[in-house]
Amino acid sequence: MTMTHRVKEILSWYGSDNPGTLTNLARLLNHGKLAGTGKVVMLPVDQGFEHGPASSFAPNPPAYDPRYHFELAIAAGCNAYAAPLGFLEAGAREFAGEIPLILKANDRDVLLAESDPTQALTGSVEDALRLGCVGIGFTIYPGSAHRFEMYQQIRACAEVAKRHGLVVMIWSYARGSGLSKVGETAIDVIGYAAQIAAQLGAHIIKVKLPNEHVEQDAARKVYEQEQIPIATLSQRVHHVVQCAFNGRRIVIFSGGPIDSDDAFLNEVRAIHARHGFGSIIGRNSFQRSKPDALRLLNTIMDIYSEQSETIRTPALT
Repeated sequence: MTMTHRVKEILSWYGSDNPGTLTNLARLLNHGKLAGTGKVVMLPVDQGFEHGPASSFAPNPPAYDPRYHFELAIAAGCNAYAAPLGFLEAGAREFAGEIPLILKANDRDVLLAESDPTQALTGSVEDALRLGCVGIGFTIYPGSAHRFEMYQQIRACAEVAKRHGLVVMIWSYARGSGLSKVGETAIDVIGYAAQIAAQLGAHIIKVKLPNEHVEQDAARKVYEQEQIPIATLSQRVHHVVQCAFNGRRIVIFSGGPIDSDDAFLNEVRAIHARHGFGSIIGRNSFQRSKPDALRLLNTIMDIYSEQSETIRTPALT
């Protein structure tokens, strides 16, 4: 397809990257129903590792089969499919070339309760290259006592990935004993998490939608003094995008557990309205029957398609 102005604009933000990385980023942005718009909807399926198979797939038993998720992502017209090593190996050959893949290169389980979680390396750049992936994905937990170790791991992995022309995507999930439960999605914490991921060299940043709470006392003073608008979800989305290099990094938002369709779609509208780049939707899609999941994903993509051609990088000041 012809490269759109919007995709060229986004690629221009990553001036230090080699042509291979920019080509893989373009492959992702030019794939699926949202191709060329600069908007992104991905299917991530790391929940079998992260939450357990029954918790993840029992609501829709066909989803136990790794091939189901390739088929769902392809049928929906997603930009990419992201999963750990085992799930990708189970379908990469059968579905080769049909959808851009992202290897989730680290994971954790929930067999033990941990107030300060960390992640284990479960895949490599070599695995991603062997499987034909466009990039690697990596989770960090800002707020965890183990955060610095994770920052060092992704820096080392990102260096190798970029050298080989791969895209780097960071799941930046604030979590740890130093944060309250509401603080894990506080606006100041989510904005900080997005900034950390950008500083670590992520091309694509995944964060949770923020609430109105401000967790840190020092940050609260700044938000009040500078009168940063955070009362509505759309204002908070705008602020998080601003925290990721003033809108010059791709920031997408996770969908979380199944909610009512109306509430979920209103979140998507808020993301789209204030220059969020899209959504990464796992459980809200694969825990439904395939027809229901396709209807939901098509509706989401229709929302993101609205006037996307006229949206440019916001003048975030």
